[in-house]
Amino acid sequence: MPEFQRWTITEPYIDISGTLLEGSFYDETRNEYRFVDIWEHKLYSMDLAKGPSSLKVVETPTSIGVTANLANTEDVYKNKIAVGAKQGFALANRETGELTFLRKAWDENDVRSFERMRFNDGAVDSHGRFWAGAMNDPKVQQPKDEGVLFRLDPDLSLHRMVEKLTIPNGIGWNAKDDTMYLTDSPTATIYAFDFDARTGAISNRRVHFKLDEPLEPDGFAIDEEGCIWSAIYGGAKVIRISPTGEIIGEIVLPTRNVTCPAFIGTELFITTAKDEPTDHFRHSAMYGGKVYKVDVGVRGLPKHKFRLEA
Repeated sequence: MPEFQRWTITEPYIDISGTLLEGSFYDETRNEYRFVDIWEHKLYSMDLAKGPSSLKVVETPTSIGVTANLANTEDVYKNKIAVGAKQGFALANRETGELTFLRKAWDENDVRSFERMRFNDGAVDSHGRFWAGAMNDPKVQQPKDEGVLFRLDPDLSLHRMVEKLTIPNGIGWNAKDDTMYLTDSPTATIYAFDFDARTGAISNRRVHFKLDEPLEPDGFAIDEEGCIWSAIYGGAKVIRISPTGEIIGEIVLPTRNVTCPAFIGTELFITTAKDEPTDHFRHSAMYGGKVYKVDVGVRGLPKHKFRLEA
């Protein structure tokens, strides 16, 4: 087993007062870092050449859980990104926050589902298909096993890929592109599936990693060595999980509710959520809802773009 590594972060990089910061994303084409506040319906972006002083925020009409770049280069898509919004997949105007839905996951006549569910984390695969998980909206009801992992293909066909999840979260693929990983947070489990890149089919679901603590793995990033960097909500850390499912490193943060990391070069940019102080984390409230970064000496796998064909 490799030598266990530990990094400690003591101060935020982007010092804001967020509620539920998520969707950490590196937009290499614009040299931009972006993230969302799911709870407050905000989309943030920052010019990496200028740093935190360049941070911009736009309001969105509903929550966004995850964002992705578009492969499309036509002028009509110039200021657009793909997102998983509350009711489904949409295009968001990065300048105004306006949403244009591509596919909604539930019929608007099904008022109960339409209101009680919202999209959470997701990612785009190597063939430009957008995968995102939906969960019960905590503003409406406590999450239970009604979560669904959806796949939106470039032709806008919508597929229900995994059901009976609670809070579907971090998702990604290995470098060989034959394995997909998916987090279900309340069960403290990261699953692995056999992945057929050509068809988008998944099979042979199995447990890749299970956290042996009463905490929740949240979003994750995968590095070039095949390790998963999983944010541990409630645990004040990001853990590095080897390809064989062993914890081989951790990043310690000054606040408990760690949500989503993203690689920018060899640095991890990490979002967090608002927290309340406890005996063990007296200053957690002061440090929650902000963005952190740390150099971990390894690069992440590149992100794919959603290929809109319709």
